[in-house]
Amino acid sequence: MQLMPHIALIGDYDPSVTAHQAIPRALELAATLLGARIDWDWIRTDSLDADPFTILAPYSGFWVVPASPYASFEGALSAIQFAREGGRPFLGTCGGFQHAVIEHARHVLGIVGASHAELLPGSAEAVIVPLACSLVEESAPVWPVPGSQLAGFCGDGPLAERYHCRYGLAPGHVARLAPGALRVSALDEAGEVRALELVDHPFFHATLFQPERSALEGLAHPLIAAFVGAVTAAAPSRSSPLAFT
Repeated sequence: MQLMPHIALIGDYDPSVTAHQAIPRALELAATLLGARIDWDWIRTDSLDADPFTILAPYSGFWVVPASPYASFEGALSAIQFAREGGRPFLGTCGGFQHAVIEHARHVLGIVGASHAELLPGSAEAVIVPLACSLVEESAPVWPVPGSQLAGFCGDGPLAERYHCRYGLAPGHVARLAPGALRVSALDEAGEVRALELVDHPFFHATLFQPERSALEGLAHPLIAAFVGAVTAAAPSRSSPLAFT
């Protein structure tokens, strides 16, 4: 028997955060579009400090949501690592994008001290740094990279996306990604990286923009629909050892 797909929303829920208001509606719209049934739980990052596996194991998909810094930096990284290594669908938006970059830098590229300039200003190993131009409550066009998975979901663009962000990928870190599986999947009009995807993973996408905000206009975003579709396909059966272990 198939269990209802269950998504873990990793972040510290705050009803005043616009993205947090939008995410449940975005999931509902995507599920309706696909004719799917899904459920989700908000999981505080600091709840993952002691035993993340026990908390994360029952979930079919993971969304690391905006509004960082998180209560637990390490808790957020543990959820991303769990999804990446376990091959479970992952979506990271805004702060989720930033922490996905750090997790990959630390655990795949071996940059042990990879950090976030918001937490460690002036760090020589910051892979997330202040944007040249802040994108707080801004809207800007984004172009998916031709041939990327993102382009397959959303088309070649441009996409009109909303941001609430002051930090992004360090320009010097882009070259480090080139030989690996984490690749650039979208750029802005100045050629700055706005999305990444992991090509050897069933579904692993991170965006600096907040696609969930389309739900506030009643629109199902194609990337979120693709995420819900991947989660639905990944949901374990009741007899599966992956379920509630």
